[in-house]
Amino acid sequence: MEVVQAINPDSPRVRFGAEMRRLREAAELSQAAVAARLGCTQTQVSRLEKANRTPSRSDAERLDLLFGASGDVSFARLYERIVAQPGNPAWFRNWAEEIEPTLLVLRSWDPLLVPGLLQTEAYARHIFSHGPRIRADEVDERVEARMRRQRVLDRQEPPMLLMLLDEGVLFRRIGGPEVMREQLGHLLEMAQRPGLFIQVVDPECVAGLAGAFMIAELPSDQPDVVSSDSPTQAHITADRDVLAAIWQRYEAIRLWAYPERVSLQKIEEARRTWI
Repeated sequence: MEVVQAINPDSPRVRFGAEMRRLREAAELSQAAVAARLGCTQTQVSRLEKANRTPSRSDAERLDLLFGASGDVSFARLYERIVAQPGNPAWFRNWAEEIEPTLLVLRSWDPLLVPGLLQTEAYARHIFSHGPRIRADEVDERVEARMRRQRVLDRQEPPMLLMLLDEGVLFRRIGGPEVMREQLGHLLEMAQRPGLFIQVVDPECVAGLAGAFMIAELPSDQPDVVSSDSPTQAHITADRDVLAAIWQRYEAIRLWAYPERVSLQKIEEARRTWI
């Protein structure tokens, strides 16, 4: 499947680039002229305008000085919004910052790991710490970002979560027995929350082998959005054909899911094996 990132045109990084280009053209300045004022290259300016480069604080401050009298745009405020949630990979920020906070319902399938919204800190830390060539500070940032994502579950009206995970996840050693006991216990605790449903899927389910995905149901008649991801990229889209294909796969996987009561029994049985 081709990797596509459906960027929300109102995301802070996209708006930063769009406003930069709009004001530059209104001032009849070339990209080279703006680059000279920012102390960077014309290519870097082009990447900023296309939202392919994350601006620095210095970029924002210099742009505010350059275009300060050009309306109510504050590049400094846009920059603060861009960096407000560090730790998430760049490709994931639109989902974490703009999709999850407005969720009504989230359906997900995970064939390999406990889904991120339900991970304990120790489980998440072990996963991130074994990434290739990752620094300790990057591990800390990503763990903090993952824990911060989970605050969506503590909203006054949290989204409904319908989580499917492969039975093999319960027995995949992540961080050792203590980490696994804590993680599976956490799943059992979270499953007691209203509107949060966890179902274990029979490992013979072939339909789930294509990989993990999430389906977000949003308010105000907005279309569903799906994210199917890998460690380095994401396919985030509201394309109808993709949505239909993911929905069909979700339903095919759900046919192999144990009833919730049986699923929780399997999680408890697995938890007891981690000694």
